[in-house]
Amino acid sequence: MLLSRDVSRETQHKLQIFVDLVLKWNPVINLISKGTQDQIWNRHIADSIQLYDLIPKNAAKILDVGSGGGFPGIVLAILSSTDNLRYEFQLVESDQRKATFLREVSRVLELSVVVCPKRVEEIAAFQADCFTARALAPLPTLLTFASLHLKSSGVCLFPKGSAYKSELKAAQECFLFDYELIPSQTDPTGTILKISGLKNA
Repeated sequence: MLLSRDVSRETQHKLQIFVDLVLKWNPVINLISKGTQDQIWNRHIADSIQLYDLIPKNAAKILDVGSGGGFPGIVLAILSSTDNLRYEFQLVESDQRKATFLREVSRVLELSVVVCPKRVEEIAAFQADCFTARALAPLPTLLTFASLHLKSSGVCLFPKGSAYKSELKAAQECFLFDYELIPSQTDPTGTILKISGLKNA
């Protein structure tokens, strides 16, 4: 098993329970592609874990959009719960079946998360300190969503594949922002975009 950071035994136990639940529910509601089930620890768990240390230390509210099978939202909530960090998580997932799954995971693992079964455009402004999304939409669309819910001092964390340069260029035509490129630990061609200072152009 390959993880992108060291975790405690308690965290490892909770992550294993989560993985078991994903694999149990996956044949019914397609939480992850069947082709990645055998690589779930690297392709999904470790890929989500690497965002954890990028969350601002003074963050209080974290909004994860298009949470799907819980990547990265549930993984980040597991890590913060075992570190006794009191982040307020809201997971936005418009697919009702996936939202039900996220609620079940939260109940089983006793996580402090709120699952919102709506489209991100439909929820009240969240004033997030940290806005996350994984494999949801191109960067201009993600920043449109973030502009509705991110504090002026907040940051976005977006894992991206090899096309991130073209997405950055497109986003810079619509928005002003600072960004940092952090090499992905799980995808040699990918990066994590850490975006701050977001404003409409």
